[in-house]
Amino acid sequence: MKIRQFKTGATRDTEDGKYDLEGFLSPIVLQRYAQYMHFHRQQADGKLRASDNWQKGMSKEVYMKSLTRHFMDLWLEHRGYKSREGKEKALCGILFNTMGYLYEILK
Repeated sequence: MKIRQFKTGATRDTEDGKYDLEGFLSPIVLQRYAQYMHFHRQQADGKLRASDNWQKGMSKEVYMKSLTRHFMDLWLEHRGYKSREGKEKALCGILFNTMGYLYEILK
């Protein structure tokens, strides 16, 4: 393992082989997604669900059907037509369902 040495004398291992999450992710996208998720914590009965409620599990079929609806909204907007929710919400819905589907595969 290689070691970096700073002018101050401090040392640290190199970043070789480590994931660059700061580079892979966008703070403005994650912030917008968090706003979307927070808004959708409010349930029809008025109760607030836990932010990690989705991690309790849902079927891949539920995620796929929802993902398809959000994709259609994005596609309509992309082609200049009105959708149920607009581009940003559609994209956030796509992110949610994509992550949920992937979560079900990974766990």
